[in-house]
Amino acid sequence: MTDQPRRRLVLASQSPARLGLLRQAGLAPEVIVSGVDEDAVTAPTPAELALALAEAKASVVAARPEAKGAIVIGCDSVLDLDGQALGKPADAEEATARWKAMRGRAGTLQTGHCVYDTLSGRYTSATASTVVHFGDPTDEEIAAYVASGEPLYVAGAFTLDGRSAPFIDGIDGDHGNVIGISLPLVRRLLAELGVGITELWEPAEK
Repeated sequence: MTDQPRRRLVLASQSPARLGLLRQAGLAPEVIVSGVDEDAVTAPTPAELALALAEAKASVVAARPEAKGAIVIGCDSVLDLDGQALGKPADAEEATARWKAMRGRAGTLQTGHCVYDTLSGRYTSATASTVVHFGDPTDEEIAAYVASGEPLYVAGAFTLDGRSAPFIDGIDGDHGNVIGISLPLVRRLLAELGVGITELWEPAEK
């Protein structure tokens, strides 16, 4: 009896942080960027918006010929601060204002996840939530962080695996979810589609 070939895995996101987390977990996804117009997607709450964006990205990529036969993972993150959905800041001025509003407070990082099996045409989705406790950086520290350019490329204008890490006092929930993808949730969603995450592992180097 021959082994079944390992299923192709596609990440419908250009996020290097998500790709890195999946690779660290033994997976080797291809990247196909969806091109979804995020500004055109609306939802009543930040959690629902993150989920709608993830589903849109996964479904668009799953419909492409180059994704045929693959399992597609779509994700999108927004920060819920006072019920407002905060994605990537538009410019340095907005990033600065965002940090001055966040410092000393807590927000909830919402990451929508959608896993789409192109063989069966089935998909499943859910949102992971992690509470983030922001520190109290000074105006000078905020200015230096914004000048680094990093907050312009990440949801909520912060990340746990970069220059803003010293300004985060702690989190309640999944660390990976804040970086961009919850691996425990991905495992559960795959299982709902009848796929074991270990079936997608790259062979271990001998």
